[in-house]
Amino acid sequence: MPRNKDIKKVLVIGSGPIIIGQAAEFDYAGTQACRSLKEEGMEVVLLNSNPATIMTDKDIADRVYIEPLTVEVVEQLILKEKPDSVLPTLGGQAGLNLAMELEEKGFLKEHNVRLIGTTAATIRKAEDRQEFKDTMEKIGEPVAASKVVTTVEDGVAFTQTIGYPVVLRPAYTLGGSGGGIAHNEPELREILENGLRLSRVGEVLVERCIAGWKEIEYEVMRDSAGNCITVCNMENIDPVGVHTGDSIVVAPSQTLGDKEYQMLRTSALNIITELGITGGCNVQYALHPESFEYCVIEVNPRVSRSSALASKATGYPIAKVAAKIALGYTLDEIPNAITGKTYASFEPMLDYCVVKIPRLPFDKFITAKRTLTTQMKATGEVMSICNNFEGALMKAIRSLEQHVDSLMSYDFSHLSDEELMDELNIVDDRRIWKIAEALRRNVSQEKLHDITKIDIWFIDKLAILVEMEQALKTQKLDKDLLLEAKRLEFPDYIIADLTGKTEAEIKDLRKEYGIRAAYKMVDTCAAEFAAATPYYYSVYGDEQTENEAVETKDKKKILVLGSGPIRIGQGIEFDFCSVHCTWAFAKEGYETIIINNNPETVSTDFDIADKLYFEPLTPEDVENVVNIEKPDGAVVQFGGQTAIKLTEALIKMGVKILGTSAENVDAAEDRELFDAILEKCEIPRPKGHTVFTAEEAKKAANELGYPVLVRPSYVLGGQGMRIAVSDEDVEEYIGIINQIAQEHPILVDKYLMGKEIEVDAVCDGEDILIPGIMEHIERAGIHSGDSISVYPAQTISQKAKDTIAEYTRRLAQALHVIGMINIQFIVVGEDVYVIEVNPRSSRTVPYISKVTGIPIVPLATRVILGHKIKELGYTPGLQKEAEYFAIKMPVFSFEKIRGADISLGPEMKSTGECLGIAKTFNEALYKAFIGAGIRLPKHKQMIITVKDEDKKDIIPIAKRFEAQGYRIFATRGTASVLTENGIKVTRTNKLEQPSPNLMDLILGHKIDVVIDTPPQGVEHQKDGFVIRRNAIETGVNVLTSLDTAEALVTSLENTDLNHLTLVDIATIDNR
Repeated sequence: MPRNKDIKKVLVIGSGPIIIGQAAEFDYAGTQACRSLKEEGMEVVLLNSNPATIMTDKDIADRVYIEPLTVEVVEQLILKEKPDSVLPTLGGQAGLNLAMELEEKGFLKEHNVRLIGTTAATIRKAEDRQEFKDTMEKIGEPVAASKVVTTVEDGVAFTQTIGYPVVLRPAYTLGGSGGGIAHNEPELREILENGLRLSRVGEVLVERCIAGWKEIEYEVMRDSAGNCITVCNMENIDPVGVHTGDSIVVAPSQTLGDKEYQMLRTSALNIITELGITGGCNVQYALHPESFEYCVIEVNPRVSRSSALASKATGYPIAKVAAKIALGYTLDEIPNAITGKTYASFEPMLDYCVVKIPRLPFDKFITAKRTLTTQMKATGEVMSICNNFEGALMKAIRSLEQHVDSLMSYDFSHLSDEELMDELNIVDDRRIWKIAEALRRNVSQEKLHDITKIDIWFIDKLAILVEMEQALKTQKLDKDLLLEAKRLEFPDYIIADLTGKTEAEIKDLRKEYGIRAAYKMVDTCAAEFAAATPYYYSVYGDEQTENEAVETKDKKKILVLGSGPIRIGQGIEFDFCSVHCTWAFAKEGYETIIINNNPETVSTDFDIADKLYFEPLTPEDVENVVNIEKPDGAVVQFGGQTAIKLTEALIKMGVKILGTSAENVDAAEDRELFDAILEKCEIPRPKGHTVFTAEEAKKAANELGYPVLVRPSYVLGGQGMRIAVSDEDVEEYIGIINQIAQEHPILVDKYLMGKEIEVDAVCDGEDILIPGIMEHIERAGIHSGDSISVYPAQTISQKAKDTIAEYTRRLAQALHVIGMINIQFIVVGEDVYVIEVNPRSSRTVPYISKVTGIPIVPLATRVILGHKIKELGYTPGLQKEAEYFAIKMPVFSFEKIRGADISLGPEMKSTGECLGIAKTFNEALYKAFIGAGIRLPKHKQMIITVKDEDKKDIIPIAKRFEAQGYRIFATRGTASVLTENGIKVTRTNKLEQPSPNLMDLILGHKIDVVIDTPPQGVEHQKDGFVIRRNAIETGVNVLTSLDTAEALVTSLENTDLNHLTLVDIATIDNR
């Protein structure tokens, strides 16, 4: 069946801001699909509220709308752009839910718009828990005993018939939100209440718990003619009970016999045929470890997190093929883009092993519970490829960038045998390290399997790694032992530690024995056909091992270092920069090479760079690539801190660093060198001292006068930063910082209350170009990634703007910046102070590029190659302001991580961002709040409790909320201040006082907003912490800064959801 000729203009719905459970895998899929649709000559209209991703770039679609993902916006957009089709299966759960609401309202039918990709009936059969159950029973596929309930009492009654424990899954949610496992009635009631609230249709599925069975996934494709193939099957190392996004996953499955593999494959193909799926689909199974009994857990009728992993693991471009199927093509008409010879109907074959490990955010949330359940907590993931499981696991562990590099990284040796057994019963992110410790103590594999339910095959593989540690400690290091250790991917420096040699000695030994890394190609077909796209992974071997990566000599080569897994503080913004920089080098005629290990992002797509190496970003792994490729230069300023950290190692390997030199990057990060530069440039900064001990820190703090800012030097995302108001605080914070093992000094600065301003600029050695000045709504002290940011800057004078432009110019010249620089200022009245300078791209680059229409990264890339700003057609200096207001709003994922403190401070906590753009400030602000999911008013009731120094500032804000019809509850201190000023307040008790207190109000689900500003310092935080935590878990919006509260009330005063102006950012060209 060739292409459907009626489809000419397609609306693609994206997945919105990055949150836990819905991350960059959808941007990767959406980007690939948009490019696939444009290949076919479609006009593509894109709607997505996330400004940080390459997907919302004007190179990807014809019309780009960075607007809130709400039904009202989609309706207005359809009326404005008049597409004939909507493709909703690439925007994760957000896209599916929007399409379903429009379909159910009859809006699509009324305007002759069709859903392509997957029909509404199919989505309903897979997503609606009861319909799914009925469909499975109809075709004889087993599902666990279950019932859909709409009230808590129903749930309790049904559970009494099947017995505890039970699993709860709300309908139409993502990443297991609101779900969980209940072992008794109190737990059941708590989870049910929350789940019923989070579900779009108020339904929760209660089912028999099959925790401990193997969890297996199949990624399958089907076209409209009924052709089906399996792209890949995957096995979770963790049994059922841990969300697949938080499990270590291996592809292809390792412990299934042929009979089990074929049985589940047949089942998966039967299911997608019955559901009538067209495109990609993911089926999850639970398989009984001893018998052939299995049951279907769920089916996702869309591209999912597992599709991204399956795509990168096999090289089969699922999203690209799904987009072509949506246009009416069949699998046997679509060529395989990797081999160029086979078709998409050819099932991929793997002659290697792939391991994915989640990147969990517990280093940011020290107080959070580390346990893993059916509610996803990971912010990102890493993937590695090797020809054996042990090697792939070792590579993945060192890719995480969490100070782990082997099974010896977490030390459990101080536990007694009894304590260790107790620890093994707890399922958390360190479980494989606990198993390794148990194996060192000769605990039997059978016993470990009984406790953890992890398959003996995996436990045996961990045992092989533990035995190798022992062998390296006790045996002579000959060629065979060294070769085996490298085959298992032990890094040189760990072999050196275990054998008591130096890393250099191990390297020389490897040379002498001829042991080196060779590269193998991912070709989708186990080398049956030649592949046309170079996509490589490394294995260690001796002279006999064939190296499939061929050195190319005809073009100049550039190495682009990626930014590794997505984590809080380093997100897809850096991937956006890596991709643009790669494209810009290619346009200038260079051959491009990317090294990265993140399966979710666009930079690791098969056709972005000329060559892709899927490897850990550590000096040894990078050096192996450098030895083969011998690049003419490397770029580190686009890969966040991950790439910057590799600068020194690259210079040692003899690789030329393009752009700003390493000495100048150091000058910006080293306190003393930087102070000298500021003095030379006559630029003021907040006073500060560099210290090493708590005693020195207290002395410095008293000299400067409290409050002070305490932070480790050399960090990204404000990790370990705190505002201290007393000597006790300083002592506690220094203790926390030193846990992160710092050989670097600690900085103590005077804390200034002012407006925080941020600038990104491109410098060519002579001139600078500043696209725009951004101002934060929250005052200084809240991390820039967590504040609401406004362009163009609103409240600072022209004189301050000129000063900022002048300081930026002086600093860029003094640091000899070639390429990008990011500077943060504090403005107090007319005075401008510099707080931080980073000579690299920053997280605001994508946002400022899109709203000013200035392609910053391509410009910076060409400047790095020696072009000048003037010859590229720009006038140096601060560019004229655009006629739009653009507001970047942070988005948090707090409800996913139990026990995390949510008050905002200098350490970054947001996982993503969305954008509001409009001709007026108020509309832009309103759109930004709506995009972040803050849809008010609902009940028109709120709670206010603020620290003493905020009492007078809250009065005007409370008055404005009252004018909007809000009923205000407050605790004693705040209540009396508000009452004195003529505001009607209902007084309520604090937590430790008897009911009705704050907690009862929050749990009664009748509150819209809590404004709670926590006092700085350690001892006051308990109460506020409990309030904020519980409010988040019941879905109430919590604001911990008065500036945010004021912005919210401003946006409520001036709004109408149904009459928004929609801005196509592909048309902004501001020069």
